[in-house]
Amino acid sequence: MASVTSLTAHVHQRLTDALTAALPETAPADPLLRRSDRADFQANGILALAKKAKANPRDLATQVVDRIVTGDLIKDVEVSGPGFLNITITDRAITETLAARATDPADRLGVPLADHPGTTVIDYAQPNVAKEMHVGHLRSAVIGDAVTRILEFVGESVVRRHHIGDWGTQFGMLIQYLDEHPHELDRSADAAETGEEAMSNLNRLYKAARTHFDSDEEFKTRARRRVVDLQAGDPHTLAIWQRFVDESKVYFFSVFEKLDMEIRDADIVGESGYNDMLDETCRLLEDSGVAVRSEGALCVFFDDVKGPDGNPVPLIVKKSDGGYGYAATDLSAIRNRVFDLKADTILYVVDARQSLHFKMVFETARRAGWLNEETTARQLAFGTVLGKDGKPFKTREGETVRLVDLLDEAIDRATTVVREKAAKMGLSEEEIVENGRFVGVGAVKYADLSTSAVRDYKFDLDQMVSLNGDTSVYLQYAYARIQSILRKAGDARPVAHPELALAPAERALGLHLDQFGELLMDVAAGYEPHKLAAYLYQLASHLTTFYDQCQVLSDANPKEVVENRLFLVDLTARTLHRGMALLGIRTPERL
Repeated sequence: MASVTSLTAHVHQRLTDALTAALPETAPADPLLRRSDRADFQANGILALAKKAKANPRDLATQVVDRIVTGDLIKDVEVSGPGFLNITITDRAITETLAARATDPADRLGVPLADHPGTTVIDYAQPNVAKEMHVGHLRSAVIGDAVTRILEFVGESVVRRHHIGDWGTQFGMLIQYLDEHPHELDRSADAAETGEEAMSNLNRLYKAARTHFDSDEEFKTRARRRVVDLQAGDPHTLAIWQRFVDESKVYFFSVFEKLDMEIRDADIVGESGYNDMLDETCRLLEDSGVAVRSEGALCVFFDDVKGPDGNPVPLIVKKSDGGYGYAATDLSAIRNRVFDLKADTILYVVDARQSLHFKMVFETARRAGWLNEETTARQLAFGTVLGKDGKPFKTREGETVRLVDLLDEAIDRATTVVREKAAKMGLSEEEIVENGRFVGVGAVKYADLSTSAVRDYKFDLDQMVSLNGDTSVYLQYAYARIQSILRKAGDARPVAHPELALAPAERALGLHLDQFGELLMDVAAGYEPHKLAAYLYQLASHLTTFYDQCQVLSDANPKEVVENRLFLVDLTARTLHRGMALLGIRTPERL
């Protein structure tokens, strides 16, 4: 792999060397370099250094400028205001750096791997067995998938965990009903079952079981006894339970496939996966004094967690009746992830409304010694999906929106948009349908990922599939437009020409392209895919300005100019393609 040092890093080093030469006692000094609209870069660090050294900032700035080597990388440096440095770099440096990115043999565009990669276990996409996935499941899946892709790209070893809801008292009712009506989930031997059919069967069985449960006291007694059998590991009961899990997985996988997301069976470790650890988890917590008995329950108390009445609210690990709460399962999962999976970091992509629960779970694990400075846990909390009215997203009847319905509508809307442009591009019906799916699903994902995860966002399909504004469709069309130009280029090929002077729009595009690697490192460090979405939108915006000001294919331009501009748009397309893929979004070649 050939990583490429960014222009920012090169300029930063030159300034650091000059600062050290002018003011040795402050070494190592940070020039506080950033991109600027007054020049290519601006350095603001001299003001603080001058204050520390009791020197005049402009005088110090002048001394630094005298020591900066110019020519190959830095074209010009000027002192501005009270002691800022405005730095302009050479056109040659921009083109040569981009050329190095374009020729990276690993096709990583010169993006380096993290210096100290570790192992991250990420818990995301957590549907419930025998229940339909709704709009509330969208964000965990989409955010978790993007974070996973980004972490793997920068070199982290990532273990996926899908903590599905596959255990609990509700299964007693379902198992008992299926045991008494054994053919309710039978499948046709000669036909593969669709996800919709699987969910339809589960819904029908659930409603029938609930009606029976509510109207028949003897059945209710048998169902409650069945919960005890399940928890005791009765083989016959477990076999019926497994049928519910298997049927639900058919449905889960169909939804995730529609989301264009890979969920592997081996990565699904639900609540049931930690049953054998629950008793030992409770014993370890009680023996160490982390958990104490309170009114018959095993609890962990916290000074800063109080209820409305001002009294402490405990984390209940084991109930007074001997049953285990969610906390016991979550703490057992932490033990498994730390000691068996050897995690350095554990991420939980979970609704912000569960933040208090995870705060208490993490603190309990820290007190027990399972989490520490070397092994940390963090909740990537996310906000709520809202309707256009700013209220939680519901159907007109006030029901929770099914995820499948939402995706189908997005695909239908997107297909209409694609079809309107299809004749001009000569797309076949097959291409229209495929692109409609990529655009529709991409629109939903991008709307989610372009918003900071902790914020709520409004679900507005009209806006999501718009060709204008900050949407995935805008980015997908930018990519497809470049592919169209490259197809029309004929004998002209993308070739970098460092000897050419660059127009302002070329420079702006080139400097933004060079920031891709540093941006990804920042995104990975903070688990913030919305920053990558913002970068890609800015990239497409720079491309639009470039198109307006610099014609790519023109007989009036010298061959070298045409080749260099083809080189710039080709690298832009590759960066868009790579960035969108890291968000889990496809970029069709023709739209």
